[in-house]
Amino acid sequence: MADALSDAEINAGLAKLNGWARDGDELVKQFQFDNYLAGLAFASSVGVIAEGLNHHPDLIIGWRRVSVSFTTHDAGSKIMAKDLAAAEAIDGLGYPK
Repeated sequence: MADALSDAEINAGLAKLNGWARDGDELVKQFQFDNYLAGLAFASSVGVIAEGLNHHPDLIIGWRRVSVSFTTHDAGSKIMAKDLAAAEAIDGLGYPK
């Protein structure tokens, strides 16, 4: 299994993403929406991407917002390259920042 990313690698990866941040050993982003159903549709799209990548985030669906967080649990809950790749794929959906 690959090693967890260094702080420098994580920071370099975050610089390429849109609005993602580091919270300890997680990559996090909160998406805002005009209504609840738009957020729900987004969360479903995230689920499809996650299933395709076999890398599943924690999702919190709220009123007009969805929080997404990635960490690699089977690597001791550390940030790995696949966390950055999954965040990039979600950014590719083009949803509100």
